[in-house]
Amino acid sequence: MTNDVLSGITDLENLKKVAIDLNTKNHLYQSEIRILNEQIQCLRDKLFGKKTEKIFRDDGQLSLFDIPEPECPLLKAPEETTVTSHTRKKRGRKPLPENLPRIEIIHELTEEERQCGCGCLKSRSGQEISEQLDIIPAKMQVIRNIRYKYACKNCEGVEDDGPTVSIARMPEPMIPKSMATPGLLAHILTAKFADALPFYRQEKQFTRIGVELPRSTMCNWAMKVAQACEILLGFMQAQILKGLVINIDETTVQVLKVQKRSKCYMWVFKGGTPDKPVILFQYHPTRSGDVASQFLNGYQGIVQTDGYAGYNFLDTIIGIIHVACWVHARRKFMDVVKALGRQKGITSSGNAGTALKYISKLYKIEKQAQEQELSMDDLYKVRQKKAVPILNEFKKWLDARVDKVPPKSLLGKAIGYTLGQWHRLILYAESGIVGPDNNVVENAIRPFVVGRNYADLMIMRS
Repeated sequence: MTNDVLSGITDLENLKKVAIDLNTKNHLYQSEIRILNEQIQCLRDKLFGKKTEKIFRDDGQLSLFDIPEPECPLLKAPEETTVTSHTRKKRGRKPLPENLPRIEIIHELTEEERQCGCGCLKSRSGQEISEQLDIIPAKMQVIRNIRYKYACKNCEGVEDDGPTVSIARMPEPMIPKSMATPGLLAHILTAKFADALPFYRQEKQFTRIGVELPRSTMCNWAMKVAQACEILLGFMQAQILKGLVINIDETTVQVLKVQKRSKCYMWVFKGGTPDKPVILFQYHPTRSGDVASQFLNGYQGIVQTDGYAGYNFLDTIIGIIHVACWVHARRKFMDVVKALGRQKGITSSGNAGTALKYISKLYKIEKQAQEQELSMDDLYKVRQKKAVPILNEFKKWLDARVDKVPPKSLLGKAIGYTLGQWHRLILYAESGIVGPDNNVVENAIRPFVVGRNYADLMIMRS
């Protein structure tokens, strides 16, 4: 509003209305500015900040499990703790594993060094033993397969039905007519997919050893090994579908000969029996829920995922219990803490800090149960007794604040996400079979994420 318009207002009531209108707009602008600043800070933290979800206080680093409980009627009751006596372990280097082979090297004094000042030779009075850890660098070797031929001298090697020359059969190779042994293939693929070591870096390692092994060759070997393992992959999928719980997650992955900015996805499925879990990776050019639908065709049991909308179809399938992930809900509130800064995020009561305290209490129950190695039935009873009351109290806290927080703010999004997933988040407490989060598959899929954030940053700058 210009000064000329303001100067033309002579009525006091109109002037009040203009002032109220300006004050309202100012509040709206300030709220919008706060939301935009939160988004900027959150983006900076994702690009340049630490990935850990631990939070801090003035007195140093504090684990999420050690946050004080929120001030609510349920948690105000004092707890009596008994500290038992214990013996502090002496700090020092851990002993080396006993299963490693030992090579003894004797360090002996010369006869001159053993000479005593009195003229006699010193006698051995004991020994001192110290151990060092050594490594034998990787070395390449060539396996020569020698097969002797045998022929019958009586018929000079020829009969009516053909030559009688005999030769020993070679073991069936993984890749026909290839020079790669199963050991070499296992080494290359383990380095690639378990240790996140690209083929071009492995090529440099082989060059230092003195072997020329191009990355294109290793890439071809990887594809042929995958083709040979299709039968095994089908068996693994069948084993996953036999389990009581299946965890699913997906992440973007860059693929050769695919447009630089297009997104492809690596899906991971975990299931099977608790004593023999199976993890299976599948590449798909899409993130559509049809991928999970085709994999789970005919399955009945518990399926745990994150809050991606592509998994919503699981709620409509009879026989499937769709459980959500508490880590994803916690991560939303951690974004608020990181955007506000360390001190503001922790000291602000009734906001993200309090939400994290509720979630911390739930995870403390899980940690104690894990230490006690409870059975599924006992774990279910513990969750019903301890976790369900906290969940109910947390739900009341969320409902009381959902209408008071701007929905577009980080805190509003965190509360909205948690309430939207609530009917799935509380299902873990209804049994002792499934865990509270989907970390088992997130950790398995992590090698595909190594180095990806830097690549995404370069794409954004280009």
